[in-house]
Amino acid sequence: MKFVAIVGSNADISTNRTLLKFMQKHFADQADIEICEIMDLPAFNEPEDRKAPDAVSILAKKVQESDGVIISTPEYDHSIPAALKSALEWLSYSYRPFIDKPVMITGCSHGVLGSSRAQAHLRQILDSPELKARIMPSSEFLVGHSLQTFDASGSLIDQAKVAELEDCFAEFLVFVQMTKELLRQHSNTKAHRQFSWKEGE
Repeated sequence: MKFVAIVGSNADISTNRTLLKFMQKHFADQADIEICEIMDLPAFNEPEDRKAPDAVSILAKKVQESDGVIISTPEYDHSIPAALKSALEWLSYSYRPFIDKPVMITGCSHGVLGSSRAQAHLRQILDSPELKARIMPSSEFLVGHSLQTFDASGSLIDQAKVAELEDCFAEFLVFVQMTKELLRQHSNTKAHRQFSWKEGE
């Protein structure tokens, strides 16, 4: 399995990046996880030539060629960060690589709720007609009080939390295989890629 893990923050220091690096190392025997940043992407602004920046093209290609995507998001004002929303807007506007792509959502926050509202919002965004991702259902991995959750080496301290993450990841592996089989039998990916709100204008 080859997964892309998107850090849902443009902050230089982020516990969401720490979590994804831990997953990259902890699940190395089960999947190849490549961590991708959004900090180099410009804020979304529809270009006159309708061409996305090179950084967007590179990220889109990695997402498209992966077996699945993991997104770890913080929570700002009960929602996802503007930088993550902008990145998703670029991808939905241009290459639409999330169509039928299995996605696992995780999240860390400094507060007690662990990005629960942001994760719910991200699910709603990924389910939009422009993105149309296949989001792993009935599963949340939340890390609250994340500044106290990792040790100096970047590992999760709470072994119960590690076990919970292992269960979620095992479910994601199954979900990816189930999605592949579903799409093998029935896929409208090409038609979905041609969707546009501007049709008929």
